[in-house]
Amino acid sequence: MNFLIKILYFISKLPLKVLYIFSDVMFFLNYYLVGYRKKVITQNLRNSFPEKTEEEIRDIKKKFYLNFSDYLVETIKSFSISETESRVRMQHINQEVFHEAKAEGKNVIMLAGHVFNWEWINALAKIIPQKHCHPVYRKVNSDFWENQMKIVRNKFGNEALEANEVIMNIFRSKNDGDSAYMFVADQTPHVAHVNYGLEFLHQRTPAFIGYDKLATRMDLAFIYCEMKKVKRGYYQVNYHRIYPEGEKFTEHEVVRKFHQLLENTLNKHPDNYLWSHRKWKYQDSIKTFDAEKI
Repeated sequence: MNFLIKILYFISKLPLKVLYIFSDVMFFLNYYLVGYRKKVITQNLRNSFPEKTEEEIRDIKKKFYLNFSDYLVETIKSFSISETESRVRMQHINQEVFHEAKAEGKNVIMLAGHVFNWEWINALAKIIPQKHCHPVYRKVNSDFWENQMKIVRNKFGNEALEANEVIMNIFRSKNDGDSAYMFVADQTPHVAHVNYGLEFLHQRTPAFIGYDKLATRMDLAFIYCEMKKVKRGYYQVNYHRIYPEGEKFTEHEVVRKFHQLLENTLNKHPDNYLWSHRKWKYQDSIKTFDAEKI
């Protein structure tokens, strides 16, 4: 295991221009030979964009494979990337929303989607005024990758929290504007927890709603993280404050607003999303479907 760690860190030390050669090889293998989850990706794209032609779907799919290969090598690069390089490669726009939340004395809940490259957002902890930044992650089956990804997410002063413990952590912590929690909020709930769903990208979509309990019970600042790939190796993330329609959020309001913002992002840049995950596999298990259009 130590040998694997050494190999991983050695690879991560390589310049990105070298790692992108590996990415190009992976793209060729995945797209032209292996066809990694080709049926899942194609079906997801067709269902999400019924107005697009087959030629447009093929173009998005090809660009997705390119972006996905870049994401894999960029994730490896995360093990050794410096704060300086991270801040050069990931531009953080509209940081004022974090200062507003701090001035209001409200802890921050950041909501992001599986838009490339969400793994590179960690250096934000060194920029914003909140003292405690908590990336929220899900446990993986491999102990090796679990430990390595925790190391990545704890870089730059972050304090990663596992998804099953984060809600109670937030409820028990002082709501004073000193903490920020980042959720990759388009997670697919386990089939046993598919309670609520809504229409997203023209499909009945099971929605993770853990953060909705926070919105209705606590006075927190919710921020949407809009990711954009500028060019290879360079990204922007634009932060948007999510406000309730009334004095406070009603049940599922923040979930609908997050999905609306994410859908707008994907309509602009559809190739930059993780289409290979099976987001809609439990849509028939939804117990309460929200027919209100997002």
